[in-house]
Amino acid sequence: MTKHKFPVTAAIRFLREHGVAFEPREYPYEPHGGTRQSALCLGVDEHAVIKTIVLQNEHKQGLIVLMHGDKHISTRNLARDLGMKHIEPASPQQANKWTGYLVGGTSPFGHKAGLPVYVEKSIYDLPLIYINGGKRGFLVVIKPADLMCLQPHDVQVATDLP
Repeated sequence: MTKHKFPVTAAIRFLREHGVAFEPREYPYEPHGGTRQSALCLGVDEHAVIKTIVLQNEHKQGLIVLMHGDKHISTRNLARDLGMKHIEPASPQQANKWTGYLVGGTSPFGHKAGLPVYVEKSIYDLPLIYINGGKRGFLVVIKPADLMCLQPHDVQVATDLP
């Protein structure tokens, strides 16, 4: 029996270095399919699929927000909550420069620039989460408590209605 190999990305190396148990899950990537596509392919609730969003503030400094796949961030409320004047999505080119990952394959683990990571607090209430493993079409299943290896900033991220 042949053992299936999964991608060894910077995110996977980070998880291994920090002793985080994970289960790799691959699915057919579809451009602009988002978390809905991955949830459908893996047969899981989209709420448990966590998206990694690269943003920038008014000083063009980057940050990462982790949010439930079925929710949207209010950047206006987030900026206010973080004491910033303005937050907006980073361009795909800037996000790639900061993280080393392509949009659709961005992981909060092992990114290049050491951006601060903000986690929606309710993510910790889930038993397991599905989060990008550093490649399009590749998620890892981990326990939410293992996000602590990131030393994230826990926030109640203000959301827009889905």
